Amino acid sequence: MTRTRLYSKAIFLGYRRGKHNQQTNTSLLKIEGVQSKDETEFYLGKRVAYVYKGARKINESKVRVIWGKVVKSHGNSGVVRARFRSALPPKAMGSRVRVMLYPSRV
Repeated sequence: MTRTRLYSKAIFLGYRRGKHNQQTNTSLLKIEGVQSKDETEFYLGKRVAYVYKGARKINESKVRVIWGKVVKSHGNSGVVRARFRSALPPKAMGSRVRVMLYPSRV
């Protein structure tokens, strides 16, 4: 029996920024298999989860999650902007996040 994932893999590239300032409330994500601005349309509004492990247990688990949402495309190469409830830590740059395939807009 094969397992099916209900999410797409993405990489947290960094924060939205200009020449001098960066907006840490908006993160840039590169979704696996998305190469153009047109392909990002499907992912707009989808939920994003950054899953990590904490030092001590809370509710019998060390696993923690920061939730966010894909809000807009960024540029022409398939990168999207996501807004999280609390800003992702800088330590997370280059690490994986999960882009959930819900809510559906079809």
